[in-house]
Amino acid sequence: MSDLVRDARTWSPGAQEAVRLLAVSALAEGRDRAEVASLFKVSARAVDNWWAKWQAGGRDALLSRPRGRRTGEHQVLSETEQAAVRQAVLDHIPCDLGLSGQLWTRGLIGELIFKLYRVRFTEPGVGKYLKRWGLAFQRPDKRAVEQDPEAVRIWREETWPAIRAKAKADNGEVLFADQVGVRSDQVTGRTWGAKGASPVVRRTGNRFSVNAMSAISTKGRMPFMVFTESFDAKIMCRFLDRLVGHFDRKVHLIVDRHSAHRSKTVRAWLAGHKDQIELHFLPSYSPELNPDELVNADLKRSLPHTHRARNQTELAAETRRFFHRRQRQPHIVRGYFGGRHVRYVLDE
Repeated sequence: MSDLVRDARTWSPGAQEAVRLLAVSALAEGRDRAEVASLFKVSARAVDNWWAKWQAGGRDALLSRPRGRRTGEHQVLSETEQAAVRQAVLDHIPCDLGLSGQLWTRGLIGELIFKLYRVRFTEPGVGKYLKRWGLAFQRPDKRAVEQDPEAVRIWREETWPAIRAKAKADNGEVLFADQVGVRSDQVTGRTWGAKGASPVVRRTGNRFSVNAMSAISTKGRMPFMVFTESFDAKIMCRFLDRLVGHFDRKVHLIVDRHSAHRSKTVRAWLAGHKDQIELHFLPSYSPELNPDELVNADLKRSLPHTHRARNQTELAAETRRFFHRRQRQPHIVRGYFGGRHVRYVLDE
């Protein structure tokens, strides 16, 4: 076989397909097989094979086909077994199934397959199945073991729609609120540095902190308060007093079940302001349902990008600047409600 003939085998599938179709077309026009083979730099035997395929199956017989095994061919696990393993990974953590740990790895999934079907897989082999099943290696969301899934379901499907309907009937406004603490020695976010050498962030050796409380609405409004005292019932009443001063309509405020929110002091304050504000409580251990938690995360990500505070006064000033900036950016405030776990707020 000549070098030219061998070269034809290195062509792309598309190029080989085009040559086959052109060669058969030339034969159909009456050209000699040897002439066609010379013209397209292939063997006469190849030309004979293409002509035979064309006669037996027409043009489709000459089209390129995917190489290698077909999807699913010669797989060790049956489709039913694969579906069972996939569902086990999605529905359980390893320790639920007698394995170690709470996070699935390829090695642990290989152990699960061996436990179920007595078949050993390498980690790359497990990885091929995971890719075929549409699974990806991801950072998991954290949930408190004390969280009651039924309470979360009731909140989403019954409690929240009722609060929204009541606020609409009152011509009121719904806000989600939360408190956050910011420390001087806190470093969040990432920065660039040399591989294998962690970058160093210089900060003061003095430790101090400030606290803040904010509330956000789907209309992009964000009242807030920054304070240095510990959060308690008195601070909560001070925030509520400030909050009602911002609105000329009734406020429906949604908060978590912090003891200060449910204290006698706060209940007494609310009793004297029934026409101005009403408090509603999220299910226990469910911070992911509160879009204001995303404000807190945004605050902690943003502070390291500004001047590093050297004392409590500077830290409080930086925190206030963040909230003032967001108040001038209502589109960002509304964007907090687009988080994966809080989109339910926007659903009618």
